[in-house]
Amino acid sequence: MKACLGLLTASLAFATSAIAQGAPPSQAQLITLGTAGGPLPRGDRMQSSNLLVVNGELYLIDAGGGVTTRVVQSGNDFRKVGKIFITHPHSDHTAGLATLMVSQWEYQRAEPVDIYGGGVEALVKGALAYLTPNAEIRWAEGKKRPMADTFKGHDIASGVVFQDANVKVTVVENTHFNFQPGTPPYGKYKSFSYRFDTPGRSFLFTGDTGWSEPVAELAKGVDLLVTEVTETEDVIALMKKAGAWQAKTPSEQEGWIRHMHEEHVTPEEVGKLAAKAGVKAVVMTHLSPSPNPNDDFARYVEGAKKNFTGPITVAKDLMKF
Repeated sequence: MKACLGLLTASLAFATSAIAQGAPPSQAQLITLGTAGGPLPRGDRMQSSNLLVVNGELYLIDAGGGVTTRVVQSGNDFRKVGKIFITHPHSDHTAGLATLMVSQWEYQRAEPVDIYGGGVEALVKGALAYLTPNAEIRWAEGKKRPMADTFKGHDIASGVVFQDANVKVTVVENTHFNFQPGTPPYGKYKSFSYRFDTPGRSFLFTGDTGWSEPVAELAKGVDLLVTEVTETEDVIALMKKAGAWQAKTPSEQEGWIRHMHEEHVTPEEVGKLAAKAGVKAVVMTHLSPSPNPNDDFARYVEGAKKNFTGPITVAKDLMKF
């Protein structure tokens, strides 16, 4: 807890000192590129990704399927995404990364692209291997910049992971990953929540997480809490409709329910987190799939309002804040 408070103090000091030195308020805009939670493909929402634009610089948080298309649809240049922050290496947060990388390389982005997260070095290495056949073919067509010279993965730990003139990025490990000793991912992959402080605004991206005191501490006083939200019963109903739930063994069903309850947050927990952290506003994203194809998720807002009285928005793809 003391470490988390130290991170929070450092982040707030950055924003405060920038303002005290007379720096103009930053022009910051959040674009919810993809708002679907989970690996199920959906017709109305792309997978998880957010774009933070600060003074014209692009910072991408997660890169779910469809992210390159959504960046273009948002009116931004995909070649200008130079910093990518992955909350955790689940497919719905990373499936679009290789497409973004190869698109940037094809159109010969000259500057390096830095990719941060837990297990990201292996992720980038794998993406480069996947893209090698295409790169070798394009090499024969005259594109001779090695892809490995452009894309750099950086495994991170809790603390300040990046800072430039626009943002200071601080992370804490959250509770989305609870691996058992002896399993393949144990000690290898981590899930993080990210705080972005700019001279004029602050943002907290939970990524996927269960209830987490360190996340609540890191979120203290942010202008915008961008949070996942999950209703387990909705997902079970949808799985039953597709026959997938019935195909699970009782032990698989039990393990899945435990994962959903311990490693994701309900609307009511979102409200508790927002109230505890004293945030100014909430944006709900990473919406769990619903058996109702026309679901507006208004009940998520009602659930969160039981504990938080500030503004709450259920995000759609390409909304701007």
